[in-house]
Amino acid sequence: MAFKLGRSIQPIAIRGEVNKKLRFKVEEASVSGTPVLRKNLQEGILGEANMDGSIYLSNKVKPGSEEESQVLLHEMRHATDMKTGKLAYDDDSIRYNGITYPRETINGRDMIKVDGKWTEAGGDFPWEKDANI
Repeated sequence: MAFKLGRSIQPIAIRGEVNKKLRFKVEEASVSGTPVLRKNLQEGILGEANMDGSIYLSNKVKPGSEEESQVLLHEMRHATDMKTGKLAYDDDSIRYNGITYPRETINGRDMIKVDGKWTEAGGDFPWEKDANI
């Protein structure tokens, strides 16, 4: 019996700009090779990609919903960036595309310094812009 692979879809780039990104459908809050764990997250946080390769998904996200798919796709982008070395973080900094951004808790809030300005985590950061679909 023969095994035949289907057609592969390749990203299309013109002059270094990717016009078409590869996408996958997420079903039942699982992603092959990436543990997805539901848990209570801070208010306003729907998902978190972790350095250990896991993803936390907020209990407030309805299973099987479009929102769940969007959150998982977003967090998978972060997880992929971490696996390839493009993104890394610890308690003191975030490193993205070779640039280190200091990180501190200021007045009980997780703050990240970008372009000389402290901004609360969850803001409009370069790694977030790239992960938005």
